[in-house]
Amino acid sequence: MNLSLGIKSDPIENRYSFNWLFALMSKNQVRHLQLGGFFELPFLEDAFFHRLRKQAEDSGIEISSVFTAHREIHGWFSGDRSMESAARHIYEKFIHAGSVLGADFVGSSVGSVLRDRMDSKAEVIRTYLSHMKELMRLAHDEGLKGLTMEVMSCLAEPPTLPEEIDHFMQELQNHHEAFPGSTVPVYILGDISHGYANELGKVVHSNTELFLRSIPYMSEFHFKNTDSKFSSTFGFSTSEQQKGIVDLKQFVALIDEYSSQFPQKHLIGYLEHPGPKLGRDYTDHLLEPMLTESIHAIQTVLNNRG
Repeated sequence: MNLSLGIKSDPIENRYSFNWLFALMSKNQVRHLQLGGFFELPFLEDAFFHRLRKQAEDSGIEISSVFTAHREIHGWFSGDRSMESAARHIYEKFIHAGSVLGADFVGSSVGSVLRDRMDSKAEVIRTYLSHMKELMRLAHDEGLKGLTMEVMSCLAEPPTLPEEIDHFMQELQNHHEAFPGSTVPVYILGDISHGYANELGKVVHSNTELFLRSIPYMSEFHFKNTDSKFSSTFGFSTSEQQKGIVDLKQFVALIDEYSSQFPQKHLIGYLEHPGPKLGRDYTDHLLEPMLTESIHAIQTVLNNRG
């Protein structure tokens, strides 16, 4: 298994430029970027993405993936036709942006069932799957390798349960197998920090269990740390590793152990770090050392594989 480290761009939003991030990545020998969604993205002209791609390439960086950051594509879980239409438009724009950027994969978290409408969950899932089958064709026409969805950590944000992972993926895989020449496959974007704790805070499915369940469907994943209830996320500095539950060595060993079951032979894990509090003079400057510490911690484990 060829396992590489990348970075998701979320924490620079409204804080630092992409060139700043590219310089940090080059300095730390990280070559893959996952472009995180931001509010302006659906409205940007192609020229922006052409410039961003060139800036990345000039720095030796490949924009390999595009993925939502703010649950932007919730609309088809809302039960509202106008919101559903907006979600479709946003996802189509993400796909097109990924194509212009030269990305392999474009994806999102699936959506959030409104808590006061949990009885609509089965219906809105059908709505999502219907749209995805059509978007698989668009992604093929745009030259992508695949679309992705993220395994989450609560019943309102499927897929979270193991049986939900199987249901989503099997239905979309069946569609791709029926139309292999005109659609792309849909994969799981895994997250080593996502597990399921119920309303009492009891862990029902651990982050390790959900990651393992996702491996046969997984094309990329997030490096991220969390607490015992999956309620907060952070990085891999020495102090963060002491308070977090994610064991980097364990997950890298699992990836190596089950390498034959991954659908992709080159797997990229993107550091998804929230960064410090946004918009404070006493916090914004901490982003570089926070990212750098986590990068080095992950690289140490990757460099000592086997």
